[in-house]
Amino acid sequence: MLRNEHLADDPAADVSQADPAFLADVLDGLSQRKKAIPARWFYDRRGSELFEEITQLPEYYPTRTESGLLAAHSADVGRIAGKGRAVVEFGSGSSLKTPRLLSSVAPSFYVPIDISGDFLRDSAAALAESFPGLPVLPVEANFMHPVQLPAEIADVPKLGFFPGSTIGNLVPRSGVNLLRDMIETMGVGSMLLIGMDQVKDTAILIRAYDDQAGVTAAFNLNLLERINRELSGDIPLDAFKHRAIWNDTWSRIEMHLAATRDVSFMIAGRHFEMGADETIHTENSHKYTPRSGRQLLAAGGWTPLREWSDDKQMFSLILAEAKPEPTAP
Repeated sequence: MLRNEHLADDPAADVSQADPAFLADVLDGLSQRKKAIPARWFYDRRGSELFEEITQLPEYYPTRTESGLLAAHSADVGRIAGKGRAVVEFGSGSSLKTPRLLSSVAPSFYVPIDISGDFLRDSAAALAESFPGLPVLPVEANFMHPVQLPAEIADVPKLGFFPGSTIGNLVPRSGVNLLRDMIETMGVGSMLLIGMDQVKDTAILIRAYDDQAGVTAAFNLNLLERINRELSGDIPLDAFKHRAIWNDTWSRIEMHLAATRDVSFMIAGRHFEMGADETIHTENSHKYTPRSGRQLLAAGGWTPLREWSDDKQMFSLILAEAKPEPTAP
């Protein structure tokens, strides 16, 4: 169906308190022929809570597998990286995986970065209680761009921590840009411990992103609830359902919100229409082979130092270093 993108004369559509970047991304994304909204907007407080529930689901293997790898190899990371680095965690969420790493690397500071401010501060306070001698300096920011880190760690060697295969949410070009931005944030000579999910049986992947309890569906649909609440929307939630599919061409799971019927709605005074089975693309989760993961890191300016994987080759942890750019091939 065609959509009317003209602003309506709707005095109730007051979005003066809304995040302008959120508003711009939603209006732009829904104005495209193939509708899409960036996955970072999942993470309001409710979205962050739902994601933490997802990580505990029996179908969701990445958290268990990565946690097992951290338990087995954090001491190796500590030996290679050395003591006293400032650990900078990108997209820290609840920081559930962080304590084991902190215990092994004896950091001088812990700097969690997250876009969800309330959730970030609660998590940072809880972690500070567990490590009473460790300065915890939370930074509320979108880590998809270079981040200004606290002045206290300006001259401290840094170890970035980017778990959960969050890098997989980005298309390759954006992933490379993020990796380069991490170097700009932390500096040449920094190290990065990154989690990468591996290519595996499609049925396992689909179950992980479309669980029987419906928690992932609620996480996806919460984005529409957030739009209604923060952007003066009236999207009928019962007109959409969660859909997870495997895209073999791009080696990724895709999450979509699919319209179950012809539907029209308003957002910030703008009118949109969608036809039955038309979708809003909300997330990608790319999966890597060992070679493609290393190539992505290298393209982003990081030199892999060590890699650890589980017995079933489900998931990998890679420790990399941002070395100076060579002056010759």
